[in-house]
Amino acid sequence: MAAGPRRRVQGIAMVQNAGFWWRFLAYIIDGIILNVGTSIISGILGLGAGASMAMLGNGDESVLASTVIVSALLSFVLSWLYFALTESSAMQATIGKLAIGAIVTDTNGNRISFGRATGRYFDQILSGMILFIGFIMAGCTARKQGLHDMIADTRVWKTRDPRLVQNDESIFS
Repeated sequence: MAAGPRRRVQGIAMVQNAGFWWRFLAYIIDGIILNVGTSIISGILGLGAGASMAMLGNGDESVLASTVIVSALLSFVLSWLYFALTESSAMQATIGKLAIGAIVTDTNGNRISFGRATGRYFDQILSGMILFIGFIMAGCTARKQGLHDMIADTRVWKTRDPRLVQNDESIFS
């Protein structure tokens, strides 16, 4: 198993932080997975059929409104659970992050809890609301942290092996 890019500092091999473009690629992969999953579940629940009938004029407008609300709510809940459950799991990463070889930890390199992963997810909404500046920060900060990482006190590392991650505070201070 490849450990990912590492750098040497004072003879110690350290795992690098995952930068903006790696994280962006992972997010695209996760977005595709979430859209396919949400579409399948919406199809099973018949949400698409109800909206289609309402748009064609074969149904009540309240049917359209309720299917749109239910679809949006379903998408939101599935997205939250996908990110929070996978990032707090033993894998410590979403499928997109696993595909690029990255994991999420707290700033000390430990696995994050479901609560912290949930907070990180909602912090990502804030990062996007301010013209995506919170995400762009991941390409501009020394630790490659976005605003949501800073608020949730997390880091994204370019490795698949959590054992290689260590707190590098003492090396640079």
